[in-house]
Amino acid sequence: MAYWLMKSEPDELSIEALARLGSARWDGVRNYQARNFLRAMSVGDEFFFYHSSCPQPGIAGIARISTAAYPDPTALDPRSHYHDAKASAEKNPWSAVDVEHVRTFRQVLGLGLLKQQAALEELPLVHKGSRLSVMPVSAEQWAAILALS
Repeated sequence: MAYWLMKSEPDELSIEALARLGSARWDGVRNYQARNFLRAMSVGDEFFFYHSSCPQPGIAGIARISTAAYPDPTALDPRSHYHDAKASAEKNPWSAVDVEHVRTFRQVLGLGLLKQQAALEELPLVHKGSRLSVMPVSAEQWAAILALS
């Protein structure tokens, strides 16, 4: 099993919404490196659910990958904020995965707290200017973050 961190704006999908829904599609990723990470995921992989672009950014809980990557249907939907006019049913460069809720943390592990952890200094999340929305997390980093929760 591999570990990941994935960012979502809470007004798009929050950990609380995922808990209510049970499962949801993770779509709208429009960065090739992040897309490649989605494609590398396997069913059963777990990820830290990170709330971004909000008053209190940070890790809000844990979720699990429930399907392998598949073509992102939002790329083909002209009404979607994530529509890609260059994408077609035959050639859709974007991927999505389905995810399921595992655990909501009692409190969000804020970015400031994460930046203070020596064990996380290699995690792209804590690097200034890093905007990657999907990233791998090592087993050691996973354990260090779990210890904070």
